[in-house]
Parts: sequence; structure tokens; C-alpha cells
Amino acid sequence: MRSSSSRRRTPHTPHRRTAAVALAGVAALIAAAVQTGAATAAPQQAPSAAGQVLPGAESVRLSPAQRAELIRTANAGKADTAKELGLGAQEKLVVRDVLKDGDGTVHTRYERTYAGLPVLGGDLVVESTASDATAAVVKATRAKIAPATTAAAVPAAKAEAQALSAAKAEDAKSPDVNRAPRKVIWAASGTPTVAYETVVGGFQHDGTPQELHVITDATTGAKLYEWEAIETGTGNTVYSGTVNLTTTQSGSTYNLTDGARGNHKTYNLNRGTSGTGTLFSGPDDVWGNGSPSNLESAAADAHYGAQLTWDYYKNVHGRSGIRGDGVGAYSRVHYGNNYVNAFWSDSCFCMTYGDGSGNSNPLTSIDVAAHEMTHGLTSNTAGLNYSGESGGLNEATSDIFGSTVEFYANNSSDVGDYLIGEEININGNGTPLRYMDKPSKDGSSKDSWYSGIGSIDVHYSSGPANHFFYLLSEGSGTKTINGVTYNSPTSDGLPVTGIGRDKAEKIWFRALTTKFTSTTNYAGARTGTLAATGELYGTTSAEYTAVQNAWAAIAVGSRPGGGGGGGTVFENNTRVSIPDRGAAVTSSVTVSGRTGNAPSNLQVGVDIVHTYIGDLQVQLVAPDGSAYTLKAYGTGGSTDNINTTYTVNASSEAANGVWQLRVQDNASLDTGYINGWKLTFP
Repeated sequence: MRSSSSRRRTPHTPHRRTAAVALAGVAALIAAAVQTGAATAAPQQAPSAAGQVLPGAESVRLSPAQRAELIRTANAGKADTAKELGLGAQEKLVVRDVLKDGDGTVHTRYERTYAGLPVLGGDLVVESTASDATAAVVKATRAKIAPATTAAAVPAAKAEAQALSAAKAEDAKSPDVNRAPRKVIWAASGTPTVAYETVVGGFQHDGTPQELHVITDATTGAKLYEWEAIETGTGNTVYSGTVNLTTTQSGSTYNLTDGARGNHKTYNLNRGTSGTGTLFSGPDDVWGNGSPSNLESAAADAHYGAQLTWDYYKNVHGRSGIRGDGVGAYSRVHYGNNYVNAFWSDSCFCMTYGDGSGNSNPLTSIDVAAHEMTHGLTSNTAGLNYSGESGGLNEATSDIFGSTVEFYANNSSDVGDYLIGEEININGNGTPLRYMDKPSKDGSSKDSWYSGIGSIDVHYSSGPANHFFYLLSEGSGTKTINGVTYNSPTSDGLPVTGIGRDKAEKIWFRALTTKFTSTTNYAGARTGTLAATGELYGTTSAEYTAVQNAWAAIAVGSRPGGGGGGGTVFENNTRVSIPDRGAAVTSSVTVSGRTGNAPSNLQVGVDIVHTYIGDLQVQLVAPDGSAYTLKAYGTGGSTDNINTTYTVNASSEAANGVWQLRVQDNASLDTGYINGWKLTFP
């Protein structure tokens, strides 16, 4: 029997819209605060000519063999790398990913172990020059990996019971432990400590498979963290017209195997919820008829979406497959019964699609396919934890590249736009699932960052990052693109000029693959994208300024020259020491000359130098004594320094009077001071 690749056209009926360590060189200045957003220093590079990428700055396309050789080299030298980084005798590095720039710079991503135990939240990226000199390191945590003990004081059974209880609290169906508690070092949200990681299977409340990870302190039994590893997105069949698919012929039988793209395969689960299903095959090379009742139609859409996403990442970003190793994931369609969702799973390295309400609307659109495959990309690069602010950035990354793949497809039946799931009609009134130009239009997503955003669902905390990407690409205000009208506001009331989607997507991809880590938050994303922009276009370029402006427009950081967006500024730059595990200290500013109440978007710029911000509680105190928590104790993890702008709805407070920044250090060993702060009335 012989196999050959075949390209054919598939008839569809078109439908319209339904912490870091700086070792050497200026590059380390960029990397030094990717998790905190605290650093403002950056290498002074000239802007590129006419906005072009600086020569040699962009990552090159690696063949699977070239990538494998770089990984082999990194593995051979990982002991020396660990020693150079100053890691402890019991710490070892595990190579996870590698990229290489045109100028020879190599970015190697590592996991860590301690005394043979996996260190969760211990990942790091090492940037080395063409001469193999270490230039910079980005770490998920700056905390020293030196737990007091690796011995467990509580039995594993207690961790298992705790994990099952966490699943039941989320109304899980048939929860069961599918990965027994394993000992790890938990370093993602504080002082590294020995813990258990337990994984609970079964199904989530809506029928989505469950892979709930629960972290239990092995010395106290306290629950430290939890996250869901099955990463979901919602979509519907977008019948993309008649499209070319790459399939494989074996004898007289054709099947949905894409030999040109890592042997990606598309399977039929036929309403099942487990296993691989049956590979789509048939006697001819025509798949589907555009009707959801024909099971091949959804398969053709999923196959097409995977094909487009593979081509996008390879042709635009030089990455061959999700892992960069030339191996294709696979797709499963017709999952469950009336299942209105789609999801990515690392455990099967696959995308899975339900058929929607009444099994009549398969969730296999272009942007959904790209969204799900991008979850796989994120997992194999930055590994952004799917919870808190990092979870929102994870979800936004899938929305961002779901949108860019849709533009890349240039399909006349589903034109590119900054709407997510616009074909679904999941709301019953023809509106999209999410809007990137103004996320709050969906009724739940947030337009701008605020201190509590990490506590909401990741599909809604993704809003500010989606908004940032839109503003960076297209700018603020009203405009029409491909027949869709957008009107993007800014939190500070000032305009943003876009640099174009082509540049914005390069910046986000480079930040994701070389700057972000598992614990990156919004402040870290700002610093990471600025670092990426500086490397690509120079730190004095228009692109660099645009990234600063776009972040300030969603209340993350300041516009160039300071300030959270213009208006009247009241500030205090007198240093105030913060006692170690002591009483709260305050710094005051007196506001005068205002009329009426403070605004609903009062900007609070905070500059605090401290070696462990997780210890700090930071509050804004109004003239009448009302306190607004900007950063709660226990948040921020082991990163150091706070240099960001918070947005506070202070519309119930009189504007004039004495306002205070109140800071308290709630734990011992780390010290710092208030370097300054300011109030900006837009």
C-alpha cells in the first residue's frame, strides 16, 4: 500500500456572521523585572529604519533537526548553566524549549528540580549571545529554592481528599483522582515549600473533561493553589466556503491526515467523551456538504482550522508546530451530546470540539481552532498558569492569535476581525462572544486592569490584554476594518496611535516565547512586551512608545514621561521606610482646587522598592478614612518592587483633602520603602 498527499476542495455552504537575574550586558536590564513591571531601564538602541525589525533581532525558523540539536547542546551544558546562575547544589535544570535569533542569540527555557522534586513556578529563560555568553535571565520567581525540608508532615491521603473536595465544590461530575499526589516544591506564590500536587479527573459541571490540579502544603495540609489544566474556549461552525485541505491517500481510501503538517489527524468521537475516536476516511477526497447533519462538515472545518494555524505560526513566526518540533497535534470532533464548547488538553496533545446546542452547531470555526491550538503553544512556551492574572494572559493570548489567524486566513466567508466567536450567536441576538476593542461590551469582561482582576474568571480577566492588543494594533477611537466598526476607549482618556497588527503580533509572540514565565502578571506582561519591542525595533522607536501608551491606556504603567494619563497630578516623592513585619506606614498628598467628588477612574501611581511584594498590603486612604485596597497581602508572590498605576473608582469621595498611601509589611525577612506615589485626576 502506498500513501501520498492530496489537496482537494471541500464544498461548504457559506454562512455570514453568527524576576529575573541580571548577569551581564544591557539585555539583562530589560529582563530584570518581567514579573513585576518595576524596571524602567532598557538598552538604548536606535530605532529601526522606517519601522522595520532590527537586523538579526527576530527569531529564525528552525527545522526539527536544528531545534533538536540546540536542545541537545543545552542539555549537555545544563550543569554548567546551573552553576553559572548560582543555583544550589540540589537544583538541576530541565530543558523545555529553545529559540534562536538571526544574530545568534539563543533563548533556552528551563524547568527546575530540587532534590529530585519538580519545582512548580521555578521555570526560567536564559538568553545567551552568539559567543555563548549569558546575557540575561528571566525567572518565574526570584525566591531562593531552599525549602526548610523536603519531608512531608501530612499524609498524601489528606492531599487527595482535599483535591476531591475542591472538585466537588465546583460541581464536578464523577470526580476521581487520575494522578495520585506527587511531592513537589511549590515556588509560584511565595516562599518555596514542599507540597503535594494532586490531579483530579472526571468532568466539569458543563461536561468538559476535568484536569484539576490542587497544591497542598505537605507540612501543614493547607491548600496553596489550584488550577484547571483543560483550557476552554467557545465557538460554532464557521462554514468557510470551499477550501483546500491536505489529506492522505492509502490505496483507494482517503483520510484526514495532513502529511504536510506534522501528520495532524482529525477524528470522529461520534458523541463519545473519551478515547481518540475514529479517523475520518472515505472512498473519495470530498468531505462534507456544508450541513451540520453531515459529520464530515465539522471535520473539514476543524482540519482547515488546524491547517491555517500551523501555516500561520510557521510562516509568520517561524515555529514548526505547537512544540516547535514539527509534530502535529490532532483534532477530535463531535464530542459529547449538546456540548457547547471546545477545549485544548495537554494530556492528549489535542483539540476537541462539541456540536453545540441541539448538536446542530459544531464549534469548529477558524478563530476557535486557532484559539485552542494556541493554548497548546502557550503551554509549551511560557506555561502561563491558568489561574489569576497569568490565567487571563493565557486566555488573551489564545484570543489574540485566534484573531490574527483569522486575518491571516483571508477567507471571504469569514473575514478577519477583532471579535471572538462572532459566528456563534451564543447570546441569541447575533452578538459576538468577546470584543477586543471594548471587552466590557460582552457584559462581563474588563476593559482595564485593576488590583482585583486576578480573582475573576480567566475568560473575563483576559479583557485588558485583548484591549491592549487591539489598541497597539489599531489605536483608539472609531474606525471600520473589513466592514466591522470599532470604537475603542482608553482608561486615561488619552488617544493611542496603533502600529499595525503585523508588528503587534510579532511583539506579543516574542514576549510570550522569550520573556513570559508561568507566573507572569499584567505588570510583567508590560515589561516583557517592552523588552521584546526594544529588541525588535529599538527602545527609542515609535513602536516602543506605542507599547507604553497602549499599556497606560488600560491602566498598566504610565505614559512616557510619567503620569497615568495626563490631567492634574498631586504627588509625594519623600521616601518612607517600611518596617519589616511592622506597623503600617503612610505617605500623604493634599488635593486642593478640585470641585465635587473624585472621579471613577482616579489613577494611583505607586513606586515601592521592596524585596518581596507578597508581604505587602497597599491601600489608598481617602480624606474621610475610607480605604481602597490596591494590593492585598499574599498577592504578587516572591517578586520585588511595585511600580505601576492602579485605577480606583473614588466617585463617592470628596476630591479635596488629605489622601494617603498606606503600606504594611505583614511578614519578616524582607525590607523596603515607599519611593513615591501620585494621584492623577484625568
